[in-house]
Amino acid sequence: MSLSFVTSILRATSLVPGLPQHISNGNSTLGTVSPGPPNLPFSVGPPSWGSATPANTNPYTQVPNTGFVHNHVWNITRGTIAPDGVEVGAILVNGAFPGPLLEANWGDVFNITVHNNIAGPSEGTLLHWHGLLHKGAPWYDGAPAVHSCPIAPGSSFVYTFTADLYGTSWWHSHYSAQLADGLMGPVIIHGPTQVPYDIDIGPVILSDHYHNDYHYYIDETSGLNFEPPFADNNLINGKMFFNCSLVINGQKCTPNAAISKFKFQTGKTHRLRLINAGAEGLQRFSIDGHVMTVIANDFVPIVPYNTKVVTLAVGQRTDVIVSAVGKPTDAFWMRANTSSICSASLQPYALAAIYYDKASSSAAPKSSAWPYIEVNCNNDPLSKTVPFYPLTPPAKPAVTQNIDVTLGVNASGNALFFMNGESFRGNYDHPILLLAGLGNTSYPDDPQWNVYNFGSNSSVRLVIRNTTPLAHPMHIHGHNFWVLAEGRGPVWDGVVTNPRNPQRRDVQMMANGTVDDPGFIVLEFVTDNPGVWPLHCHISWHVSTGLYINIVEQPEKIKALKFPPSIAQTCRDWAVYSNHTVVDQIDSGL
Repeated sequence: MSLSFVTSILRATSLVPGLPQHISNGNSTLGTVSPGPPNLPFSVGPPSWGSATPANTNPYTQVPNTGFVHNHVWNITRGTIAPDGVEVGAILVNGAFPGPLLEANWGDVFNITVHNNIAGPSEGTLLHWHGLLHKGAPWYDGAPAVHSCPIAPGSSFVYTFTADLYGTSWWHSHYSAQLADGLMGPVIIHGPTQVPYDIDIGPVILSDHYHNDYHYYIDETSGLNFEPPFADNNLINGKMFFNCSLVINGQKCTPNAAISKFKFQTGKTHRLRLINAGAEGLQRFSIDGHVMTVIANDFVPIVPYNTKVVTLAVGQRTDVIVSAVGKPTDAFWMRANTSSICSASLQPYALAAIYYDKASSSAAPKSSAWPYIEVNCNNDPLSKTVPFYPLTPPAKPAVTQNIDVTLGVNASGNALFFMNGESFRGNYDHPILLLAGLGNTSYPDDPQWNVYNFGSNSSVRLVIRNTTPLAHPMHIHGHNFWVLAEGRGPVWDGVVTNPRNPQRRDVQMMANGTVDDPGFIVLEFVTDNPGVWPLHCHISWHVSTGLYINIVEQPEKIKALKFPPSIAQTCRDWAVYSNHTVVDQIDSGL
């Protein structure tokens, strides 16, 4: 049914939207033909990175200090949007879906005042700035029950942190599965580039889309058998059509709502910043008739290589350069398909239109898709994705931790994921980082917090085996890990791919497996960032059901950190709220 629906779009002659932007996407301008290019780097003076290049600068130790502060005020409320024509309730920042773009130069500072005005019903919230390191200020990383208490309804919190890496990322709520209800947006941090280009197109957000609120799907996943929820649609920059005859719950639906549109200039090179900001779907991205040059994965510039299809798991970003090889009157389809073998979607095909200089921006392109065959849920081979700035892991890690991922049922009959036999569940009232700051890093009465205290060890190697039939995009906070190896089998053979310079990133796909033939990944990082750092699957429904651990890094140095008073005040505000309102924590909390 979904394929025939998309075929009808491809055969259309006109793409005049059936809904105005303010109805489909609120206050967002993403997806319109000319939302305007990113504003930086030159609006605030010369580039902050001076003579630094991806080849001569260690991005983890040579961060510029520009002294420039970007002030934002964000109001989080409930709202109604119709990204694909179906009206749904959403949780939004400043009334926009996708949410506001955060943009800075490398080394600038963000100062973001967040007001939680979620009501009808009220909920806590907390925002995570995906991929940033927060060295010296881990409390701003934004995982509730870990870095701070949630922001209580009616309360506010100010995040102040450095744009300490450069490239493309996103921000999102880390409170339960709120991001699936629209609480997310893009991040662009301008920095040096190893490949010149002419035009920065800006963010291209790929996201699966659901027609019920996130609570519905968490209930669906936590029964006796884990049943992955099916997404209703797939979006590019918050837009796609939907077949209104398939609406089953009485929601208002407008056909031919809108699709996103982009402009290319003939003969120019364009940078596209691809972001998988979905809840579950693994995306295959392509542009008809155009080959893409991959220049970065997550916040890591890489040795460029060409491809026709980019694979992005949830949380991953890939920056590509595309040469505009068409004629001035040409138009081409941009495509994002959620994987048919790795993801669950009722309508997995997202389309957007690219118009050259003199093409009509209301005409439907007539281009054809690149063919590809899905064989697994992996990212591109590790041998292909080589960081541009070389860094070699320690010859021998200070400590190695083996972790087995399993799927089972707890004593109350709920399906959960387990890591080494324990399923995570956080306590919003007792953030682990605050406890660690007070010197309390042992929690024998709370094994469900899944805390791994690596003490003063200088590096950590994680050998993670997946015995479940589902693949998992594993994400670490506070670091880019080295990906030493990946594969299938009960035992890693010890071979490291590109041992002098293994791939680095903050999300990596781990293959599905069985008890006898598990999928595995081998990750490593240097413990140069004292804090409590989550490591978890980035699929919302998996982390909600416990696929998560906490890494306590350099606990003695955590005690020496100067916690701002606002962290304790946030917990006092939360205590007042939770003492008068029943907080229905229906999942792990994250």
